[in-house]
Amino acid sequence: MPGLEGAVPVAGAPCWVSLMARDLRAAQSFYAGVMGWTFRPSTLGSNFSVALAQGEAVAGIGCCQGGGHPAVWTPYFAVRNADETAARISERGATLAVGPLSLVEGRAGIAADRDGAVFGFWEGPASTWLVGRGRAAVRLDLQTRDAFDAAIFYAEVFDWARPPGGCTVDYAQDHIIIQAQGRTVATLYGGSDENGPDPRVRPRWNVHFQVRDGEQAAAAAVTAGGESSSLPTPAGTPDNAFLIRDPDGALFTLSGA
Repeated sequence: MPGLEGAVPVAGAPCWVSLMARDLRAAQSFYAGVMGWTFRPSTLGSNFSVALAQGEAVAGIGCCQGGGHPAVWTPYFAVRNADETAARISERGATLAVGPLSLVEGRAGIAADRDGAVFGFWEGPASTWLVGRGRAAVRLDLQTRDAFDAAIFYAEVFDWARPPGGCTVDYAQDHIIIQAQGRTVATLYGGSDENGPDPRVRPRWNVHFQVRDGEQAAAAAVTAGGESSSLPTPAGTPDNAFLIRDPDGALFTLSGA
């Protein structure tokens, strides 16, 4: 992924998040105002950039020519073999949308799981980016119809719970926790409605960022043409949390430090 440092990410763990926007400059302006990010060019070309928080790479923002695509935040998971991963996705009734494609020093693909949640996968070296560490996203949550069914799907696709060196899976009463190197990197929750008209309740991967002042960031999102709403605070969810919809309709959540 952008910002490669030659490191080999943990197999099956999230290794990057990326936004596909309709207008790259407009997206950069929005996220600079809301998140305080700066940007540098990406090795993927002029339509892609790397978002930086205090100089540390935290996400990618790209723009496809022609538009017409939905704006969405997408997590990428590290895999040992992109072709095998693509085959597993298709064999299990999910949708392989893009790739695998050769990109710089690796190969990438984008898919949607059986309930429609979009995710990506990456074979190759990556940066030291890891959920919950440094300036990276602090949480990655799957909102889906059936968390246990989803856990089986992703475990088979990404070899979760298959040592050595991979991710572990812990089953709780109403959610499932995925860990890498002793750190929680993803949580799966059930109860979403795949046919619901509101995208906030349809199955999707949610990226959660932490900022210095959540209320200030939420207000900045509205000023910049987005939308903001307060989130309930169940166990494990920080106070002062907000659901943000950017001007293109991409959803993410944030909270204050």
